[in-house]
Amino acid sequence: MSQVPFSEFKKLDIRIGEILEAERIEGSRKLVRLLVDLGGERRQLVAGIAEHYEPEDLLGRQIVVVANLERRKFMGVESQGMLLAAVVDGRPVIIGPEERVPPGTPVS
Repeated sequence: MSQVPFSEFKKLDIRIGEILEAERIEGSRKLVRLLVDLGGERRQLVAGIAEHYEPEDLLGRQIVVVANLERRKFMGVESQGMLLAAVVDGRPVIIGPEERVPPGTPVS
């Protein structure tokens, strides 16, 4: 994998978000729609985690979000960012802070 200059990394707006709502997207077995508090603004994210996480278990959970990713539609639902997850044996493991922090806190 090629190296990315630090100046390129600094262009990413990575923040802590708190999941306020979570629901499966009708007609999909993989996708979940999340409403996330990013500190003063709410964003809708679409994540391919439905096979491994129940929506009700995600409520109140803090996650790491790339907030300035180009918007994209999945099954007609717009995603306004991306949550970060590690992938272990094909299974997503959501990344979050070790302790609670205010929503919107920048990650650097």
